[in-house]
Amino acid sequence: MRHVISALVQNVPGVLAHISGMLASRGFNINSLAVGPTENDDLSRMTFVVVGDNQVLEQVSKQLEKIVTVVRVIDISTQEYVERDLMLIGVQAETGEKRSEIRELVEIFRGKIVDVGAEQVMIEISGREGKVQAFVDRMRPFGIIELVRTGKIAMVRHGRTNGNTDTESDDG
Repeated sequence: MRHVISALVQNVPGVLAHISGMLASRGFNINSLAVGPTENDDLSRMTFVVVGDNQVLEQVSKQLEKIVTVVRVIDISTQEYVERDLMLIGVQAETGEKRSEIRELVEIFRGKIVDVGAEQVMIEISGREGKVQAFVDRMRPFGIIELVRTGKIAMVRHGRTNGNTDTESDDG
């Protein structure tokens, strides 16, 4: 089972190394990790994806909560949440038909061409992991030059008053 865990941590030097080292030393594999600032300058949010049963999740949560710099740990995957991955991908794109085909696929996946070179383009795409991976699969035949992804970020949905549970129609 895949678990998305959010840890709110104090924004101090070494916290990422401390947490990732602790998880690795206990044999937990982090499938994805994203870290960034929050609305509070003193705090950062770490979003982990770990694979395992509920016992693994419980152990990861307990170990995280023991760390002094960890303020709060939430298993986001047990709640309604929105998740995103961000990717930049460089693709071979000679002028002409291939470039036009790539441009069409970028539009279909609601991505954005952010840089154009003589024989390649750089594309930005965000969405659920499946959407991003599907785009990668469509780009392989053109020739992927370079690819970088952020890892998953996620937020729990709050304050819903209607029955709409998915406003993510832009996920192609």
